[in-house]
Parts: sequence; C-alpha cells; structure tokens
Amino acid sequence: MSKRTLIVAGSMNMDVVSRVARFPRSGETVHGSEVHYLPGGKGANQAVAAAQSGALTCMIGAVGTDGFGQQLLDALKLKQVDVTEVSVKDGASGIALIAVSDAGENQIVLCAGANGKVADVEIDALDRLLTEAGAIVLQNEIPWASNAAFMRKASDASVPVIYNPAPAGQLEVDVLPLIDTIILNETETELITGKMPQDETSLEEAAAWFLTRGTRAVIITLGAEGSFYRDAEGISCRVPARQVQPVDTTAAGDTFIGAYAAIRYGGAAGDASPQTALQYATAAAALSVMKLGAQASIPNRTEVFAFMSDTN
Repeated sequence: MSKRTLIVAGSMNMDVVSRVARFPRSGETVHGSEVHYLPGGKGANQAVAAAQSGALTCMIGAVGTDGFGQQLLDALKLKQVDVTEVSVKDGASGIALIAVSDAGENQIVLCAGANGKVADVEIDALDRLLTEAGAIVLQNEIPWASNAAFMRKASDASVPVIYNPAPAGQLEVDVLPLIDTIILNETETELITGKMPQDETSLEEAAAWFLTRGTRAVIITLGAEGSFYRDAEGISCRVPARQVQPVDTTAAGDTFIGAYAAIRYGGAAGDASPQTALQYATAAAALSVMKLGAQASIPNRTEVFAFMSDTN
C-alpha cells in the first residue's frame, strides 16, 4: 500500500485544566492549585496520533478568532499535521474546562465554540482531498449533520470511513453501511447496541449488531482487557492490553484510534493487517497513559516500536 493522506475531520479544543483538593458544592468557591492550557479535542488528538505514527495527516475543522485559535493550529503544525483545510470562525474556539481532584476524578464542561460551526465550508474541503485519501476519521464533537455528510462523500468516493462514536450518543442506523470501521468502548457499545460486552459471547453479539447492518469492521476497546476485532470477512481477534503504570489516561482512546488508522489505512507500515495495526495501536495507547496531558503524551512511531521490541 502506498502512503496516502489520512484525513481527520473533527474537534479542536483548548483544555483548561485546574487541580483542586475536592470539587465545589453548589454555590461554593474552592481554590485550584494550578492551571494548565493544553491543546486537545478528540479530532485533534487523533490527528496528532496519526501523524506521530508516520501517516501524512490532514485536519478538517474550525477554530475561533480568540487567542486560543492560533495556539491550537500551532500545536497541530508542531506535530506535522496539515492544517490547510482548518477554517477560522468568528468567536470562541472549542474549550474544555476541566477540574481534576486530588482523588483523580474529573469534572468537564465542554464548550463547542467553533467546532459547533463545522458545516458546508468544511464539508466542501473534503472534495479537494479525496483523490489522495487513505481514509477519513470522524468522532462526535462536531455537528452530526456534518459527520453524516463527510461519511456520504467519503463512501461515494470509496474512501474508508473510520468512526469513533464519542462522546457517546444515539447512532442513526442508516449510516452504518457507510462506515468501514467503527471503534468504540464498552459504554458506547452498550448505549448503541443495548449489549454490554462482558464476555466472548456478548462481544460477538455486539459486533454482529453492526456487521449485519452494513458496517464492515468493528473494534471494541476494553480498557485493561485490551481490544476485540471482528469484520464482515469473518476475521476475528483479541489483542491484550500492555501492562503499564498509568499517570494520565486522557488521550489513550484517541491515541489508539489515530495510531490504528495510520498503520492500517495511512500506509505508515505497508500492507498492515488489522492485527498488526491493533498491536501497534495498543502499544501507542499504553505509552500515552504514562505521561501527563493529551497531545503532549502521544508517542511517535520510533518510541512505539522501541516499546514493542522491549516488551516482547
């Protein structure tokens, strides 16, 4: 497989993170011990993971005219993500206000900002990229109508669609035949299919729910239990998680998805099988939880291959 552009259409947020001893009660003010401004957003995180894994990666989305917009673009460019097709919208960029307690719990207020304005201009941008595209990666932090339009355009051009239905929400069944690979966790699986993947039988049943409705491959991530893969060709596999001491799990799922897409569809490792891509993505995600931050924690391919070699 030749190296092709991986397109990520999705969100870019500035994560404003404060650490507190405990969360405030209604009407109460508590003091935060520190504040960090960290580029994030599921789309941007996945794009960084793909680029770090060696794929030519192009971001489609929107930032605002506030001070955060340029910072978000600069962070992506620093990680070799092409931001030519990112729009600038009047108003605020996407912002996530995150409080992290000493107990390790968090509370998040997500403000869509420019992400909520992704529409026709950004959808039309896809036309300029389709002829060189290896796949498009989508999530749930931009308007659903835009996601569905991206899916239809990519499917019409025979470009594989990789879809991560997160944050979790209801999924319109009519788009399932447009999706090449759906990647979701246990909670998202239960919400969409009504089946909680607790054992091999329930994993197979959940995968079958998607496959019988037209999706061509299903990956269910299982946290410490690794991941499960099943496709319409009857190929099925389980990949165990890497055992590490986690420091911050913020971008683990996004790292997994971007890394998988890069290896499987971006030509970053030749003609990679699903299992090869899953093994790489699992290692990348494990490395990401060992550092603080979202994009700052995402490893590059050299680090991932070294980790895989050391832990074999």
